[in-house]
Amino acid sequence: MTQWGSKSLGDQGYSPIEILRYYYGDNMYINTAEAISGIPASWPGYNLEIGSRGDKVRQLQEQINVIAGSYPAIPKVTVDGIYGPATSAAIRKIQSVFGLPQTGITDYSTWYKVSEIYVGVSRIAELT
Repeated sequence: MTQWGSKSLGDQGYSPIEILRYYYGDNMYINTAEAISGIPASWPGYNLEIGSRGDKVRQLQEQINVIAGSYPAIPKVTVDGIYGPATSAAIRKIQSVFGLPQTGITDYSTWYKVSEIYVGVSRIAELT
């Protein structure tokens, strides 16, 4: 944004919102919230695979279903927090479509690929 002069405004002590208002008008505001929902949480620290259970599996399943809405080759799954054969098959298909090793296990690379795709198809990035 240096070509617009925003760096210069920052150097003069303008805050980010003041810089935005300088270019886009006084009706700009930043909305804040105490808690943000719907944004994918970070890596749980362990692989999710058949037999895994809990909130991270449920989150993954919800994201799979949102992704499946934009990629019909990816099957939707039951959101029950249990990583069973259907969740494994959906992950295997995601891995296939997006060039990852097709293990059916949600490892670090798969977790972040799912998160990246989820943000893209759910348009969360446009809301932040």
